[in-house]
Amino acid sequence: MKFPKENKKTSQKIDEQSLINRGMKTLKSKVLVVAFILSFLNTSILADQLDFGFKNPAFSGNGYSNHVLSVDQLQSQRKKDNEAEAKSAASAAERAEKNTTINKFIANVESRIYANLSKQLVDNMFGAGCDSETTTCPTSGTSTVEGATIYWIKDTTTEIITLTITDENGTVTTMSVPIGDFVF
Repeated sequence: MKFPKENKKTSQKIDEQSLINRGMKTLKSKVLVVAFILSFLNTSILADQLDFGFKNPAFSGNGYSNHVLSVDQLQSQRKKDNEAEAKSAASAAERAEKNTTINKFIANVESRIYANLSKQLVDNMFGAGCDSETTTCPTSGTSTVEGATIYWIKDTTTEIITLTITDENGTVTTMSVPIGDFVF
């Protein structure tokens, strides 16, 4: 194979270009090294001291009293909420127990018994229970209901019935009722 003859001018141009390319490459690398070194110098100038501190006031102590107060308030509020919730649940259970059919029935029977007892007492006090053959009416009476003593006495001269109720603790309640003033 035969190569064409090289020309001196052509080879000189190639050498100049390669020399320029090598010079540019070394210049680029030097510029990069200088820029790299300058960037380190610049950051060392801007650096500051690192300070460490806990964010949680329980560890750092800064704002600790506010932290303790907040925690205490949260605990106190939660305790109050729990107590209110327990009281509400107990009240709901008590209402549900009172609303059962058997408890309603017992309350109704008890109410009717007390109504009948009080009717008998009032009939005796006001003469509705008088014996028609002898025309004598009771002038006093005593009854005991659930530990309370009920005593009544009729004063025929003043026409006043005095009703005295003494409960099991010893508390006395007295009522005076005029006989002739009731009109229905």
